[in-house]
Amino acid sequence: MSRKTVVAIAIAVASLVFGASFAAASSKGGSLKGAGSSFVFPLVSQWQANYKNTQITYGSVGSGAGIAAITARTVDFGASDAPLSKDQAASCKGCEQIPWALSATSIPYHVPGVEYGLKLTGKILAGIYLGHITKWNDTAIKKINPGVKLPDLKITPVYRSDASGTSFNFTDYLSRVSKEFKSKVGVGTQPNFPSGIGGRGSSGLAGAVSRTDGAIGYVDVAYSLKNNFKVAKIQNKAAKFQLPGLRGIAAAAATIAKVPSNGFISVVNPPKSQKLAYPICTFTYVIVPLKASKASTLKQFISWAITSGQQFGPPLKFYPLPKIVQTADRAMIRRIHS
Repeated sequence: MSRKTVVAIAIAVASLVFGASFAAASSKGGSLKGAGSSFVFPLVSQWQANYKNTQITYGSVGSGAGIAAITARTVDFGASDAPLSKDQAASCKGCEQIPWALSATSIPYHVPGVEYGLKLTGKILAGIYLGHITKWNDTAIKKINPGVKLPDLKITPVYRSDASGTSFNFTDYLSRVSKEFKSKVGVGTQPNFPSGIGGRGSSGLAGAVSRTDGAIGYVDVAYSLKNNFKVAKIQNKAAKFQLPGLRGIAAAAATIAKVPSNGFISVVNPPKSQKLAYPICTFTYVIVPLKASKASTLKQFISWAITSGQQFGPPLKFYPLPKIVQTADRAMIRRIHS
């Protein structure tokens, strides 16, 4: 993507940020503007309401749009659930990504008569999104859900139509459990799914699932909670079916041994030693320029978000950052300067 194209996209994003997606909180003084991940928006909304030192304005416009906006410097920080690609990192010219929240991608479904906690495997999910498994009473689903009355109903996969870090997390998982999915779709923020319907942003995907009998999707747990969705239990490497709760996220996070210098941490499909782990967990990142005119204000806000701000996460199924991640974050925050 050329620099000119990035700037054009970011200008369009800025209009969204300060239009329909505008959300701000009052404060004692100063201001910061951010844009990006809709996955982290429920938590950022809590931060806006509880951080008193600075007014935080945040546009929930999707990870891809947030990266474009910080690249063009139309905002003070971006937010993404996907790591910067090499090209994005180069275009951003001196940006770093700091993991500031941890949650899970839930799998909501809208199937009349089927209760909460339907069991699904990664291979079944891959088969659904590849278009191979098309009915809810498919043999593969029935086999692992004895006693559940599954209807002869068409499955409608719902995916994110915009560039999304949640799509990155979901396709990263499916690519690890299905060779066919990896070869035909692969990992990406805007994958080309061969079947299904799209929804823009987490709220758009959630809306499509809620309106469509037979739908299945992938969205941050907070959106499933907000919409009272039934969500699936997903089989992990230990062959245990787990829900995307705090216990499952904590077990996935327990596998972290170190934080790479670029800040990207993957906890997808953790080893079978973690029997309680939910297999589709993800970190989400704040993206900031190392040289910033509001360096001091940025450093104070991000430092608060990764420490005191973590207390607002558990009700939304965001698990507090492990100490190893907080320590790495502090070192990255120190690099920001004016």
